[in-house]
Amino acid sequence: MKIKTSINLVVASAVFWIALMGAACAADNPVPGWDPNAFRDQSTLQIMTIGPEEGEHWSRLWLVVIDGQLYVRLGDRSLGRVQKNTASPYVKVKIGDNEFDKVRLEPTPDMTDKVAAAMADKYWLDILIRHESHPMTARLVAEPAASPARTGER
Repeated sequence: MKIKTSINLVVASAVFWIALMGAACAADNPVPGWDPNAFRDQSTLQIMTIGPEEGEHWSRLWLVVIDGQLYVRLGDRSLGRVQKNTASPYVKVKIGDNEFDKVRLEPTPDMTDKVAAAMADKYWLDILIRHESHPMTARLVAEPAASPARTGER
């Protein structure tokens, strides 16, 4: 009887520690500060593109969070800037007090209707904006910035 109880205790302890380590690894965000759910109450974000002639340009976009993912709709002008962006496939993003250097805009045509509905729910002015052209709906995905090279290493 004691052996069976001891084995159960060991197995339960092992399962607990494995679950705890898995949760810690999942919580370890490779991009510090990037938490789309924390951005849910923000009204806008800014993306920076770099044009071949004009240089850096910041565009302000409305945002929505759906299922823990951050989405935007791009109008004709902002899409044109993204398409000509010399830093492609990345843009720089400012959300509230946070700034992220490497963010990809992933086209998500399958989310167009859901994002439009979420925008309509969140922004009262969308009653006018929804009738404008939005040729791209995109999910924003942050990637870790490259670590600076250490001096003196080979």
